[in-house]
Amino acid sequence: MKKIVALILALALCLTAFAALADGIAKENIKLGVILLHDENSTYDLNFMNGAREAIAALGMDESQLQFYRNQPESSACAETALDAVDEGCNIVFFDSYGHQFYTDDVVAANPAVQFVHATGDLAHVKDFPNLANAFATIYEGRYLAGVAAGLKLNEMKAAGKLKGDVHMIGYVGAYTYAEVVSGYTSFYLGAKSVCPDVIMKVQFTGSWYHEKWEKEAAEALIAAGADLISQHADSMGAPTACENAGVPNVCYNISTKDACPNTYLVFSRINWEPYFEYLIGQVIAGEPVDKDWVGDMTTNSVVVTDLNEAVAAEGTQAAIDAAQAELIAGTRKVFDLEADNFITVGGEKVTTYLFEKDTDFQKEAVYDGYFHESEKGFRSAPYFDLQIDGIELLNTYFEAREE
Repeated sequence: MKKIVALILALALCLTAFAALADGIAKENIKLGVILLHDENSTYDLNFMNGAREAIAALGMDESQLQFYRNQPESSACAETALDAVDEGCNIVFFDSYGHQFYTDDVVAANPAVQFVHATGDLAHVKDFPNLANAFATIYEGRYLAGVAAGLKLNEMKAAGKLKGDVHMIGYVGAYTYAEVVSGYTSFYLGAKSVCPDVIMKVQFTGSWYHEKWEKEAAEALIAAGADLISQHADSMGAPTACENAGVPNVCYNISTKDACPNTYLVFSRINWEPYFEYLIGQVIAGEPVDKDWVGDMTTNSVVVTDLNEAVAAEGTQAAIDAAQAELIAGTRKVFDLEADNFITVGGEKVTTYLFEKDTDFQKEAVYDGYFHESEKGFRSAPYFDLQIDGIELLNTYFEAREE
């Protein structure tokens, strides 16, 4: 009997949530709360802040309709902050970090008239909350294009006799071993490999999304190990600073460092969150459902590769990026191409199958039509490519215990 009552209550809650959101909300009554893992000092969080501000302005809304909640950890504290946001009138609550999603179920369930979104999250499609969604973009395509710029630069360095060793080597500073990071550094490597076939990569993880000292140390360690160029999936100026100090080309993420590092900055890629915030707010205003797993791409201007530093880039780089981008948009080029000879192998073998969300009710095959289908509609917005392909060496997973 208790189970039946609980089921009835859950169904009633879902119906109430659907009705509340389906009514729509007048634009002047919208208030967006953005819960940030860090603050403006983190390039990752700043990118979300800029996107939200741009969307508010584009929709003709007032700045008072946007509230940032900074430095919210991936713990129960973020749920308390979400409750505060609701109490302060937010009818859209957006979390910008993957780990936030594990603490917010009670808040989502208790506030059916509020739309909640977890960026980079991967659980909305497995939960029965009508007011919960996930969102991401095909940033692996942006990283691939940035990799093309890196590969051309490495070719130029080899021709000029400036490589440290016999083989082009990329160093990569990664935060964690999550699929999002693996997908990112792999796509960057594949972009470089498309124009520089013998390139290899070494990845150093920091165990933190944002730690300037550790990121700088990781970049320095990679440079000392022979890296000719550095890229990163980390959120501070640590790695770019190390590159500028050492005169090593650097490819950034989320923000340009051209002004701070004019001698080494090459190009950067980022997810442009403005289109999603516009979509999200528009859906809530109209009383229309928000996509459970929204995926932005280059056609929605959600994936951006920009601000090429011509003073550092190899000749012809912008044209090569433009050509590769056109092919990606047209579908004639795939980042995770599994048919090209010696392009993606694992342990010397070609990849022929990958079960996405294996052993769950949502299991799907991600390998078909000759490529790995990453972050696609009908699958999941958050990345799930986590294969450790040949040509990329992982150094110690995280640095040994360190003092702050």
